[in-house]
Amino acid sequence: MRWVLFVPLVILLALFALSNQQEVQIRLWPFDVIAVSTFGMATLLIAAVAFLVGALVAWSAALPARRRAARLEQAAKLMEAELAAYHARDEQVRRDAAMGRVPEASLVPASAMLPAPARR
Repeated sequence: MRWVLFVPLVILLALFALSNQQEVQIRLWPFDVIAVSTFGMATLLIAAVAFLVGALVAWSAALPARRRAARLEQAAKLMEAELAAYHARDEQVRRDAAMGRVPEASLVPASAMLPAPARR
């Protein structure tokens, strides 16, 4: 799909550069530098610089979102590992219960233990 948009644009830019062969002087105001180039090439150079500046602005604007996504992905991996550990513990407790063994206290999470009766 990208080629459908990209190829005609490249052809149009090449035709523009080839059609505008007049020489122009390019000056940068505070400096005393003069460059002579064809009008088509000068325009394409300015467009390329503007594109790169725009790409840099878009890239820098997306940095916070990419950082947040990376943090969330890392947190999701940690949660998946924790969940896998809980599943493994649960499976071990079920096997022990099926064999009639009392599960070790280290395998049973504190939240699954029955609370001690309240004394009055």
